[in-house]
Amino acid sequence: MRRIRTTGVALAAVAALALPALPAATASAATACPTGWGSLAEVRSTATTTPLKNIRTGRNACYDRMVVDLPGAGRAGLGYSVRYVAKLYQDGSGRPIPVAGGAVLEVRVAAPAYDHETGAPTYPGRVGRPLPGVDLTGYRTFRDTRFGGSFEGETLVGLGVRARLPFRVLVLTDRIVVDVAHNWTGAR
Repeated sequence: MRRIRTTGVALAAVAALALPALPAATASAATACPTGWGSLAEVRSTATTTPLKNIRTGRNACYDRMVVDLPGAGRAGLGYSVRYVAKLYQDGSGRPIPVAGGAVLEVRVAAPAYDHETGAPTYPGRVGRPLPGVDLTGYRTFRDTRFGGSFEGETLVGLGVRARLPFRVLVLTDRIVVDVAHNWTGAR
């Protein structure tokens, strides 16, 4: 009996060594991602004439992030409306803009993408096209981006996501941040 137990313990130890180790990030991501976020519209009713200059994205262990840069705007004047929509429509014309993904977030920034005095564009986006310089390869949640245009001092972006997932919006100095969680863990 003793010999069988010893052999069984030895075989279990060898088998454990042969299995690939899970990365530490995988184990901690499962426990470190509760968000408490929701999927209902978030609005901040302020505006600025400071034009946006850039829109970029990034990946995190728990969420994907989109950042709208408005250098010089300060925090006080940054307004937005972020909500899930059935379809994205271009302001002014009302034309639908196809956005890939299981769900579409309409991100409306209360700032122009053009110089207020000259009308010259400050962001190179083209209506209906993916955001310039944004590559979503390897993202867990983001599937597509579409520039919806800038009309009467507001700029519209369509963000295609995997499914209707919880999100949050943060206002930092000179930028608006939209984070979309990878799952519903801990969300409300």
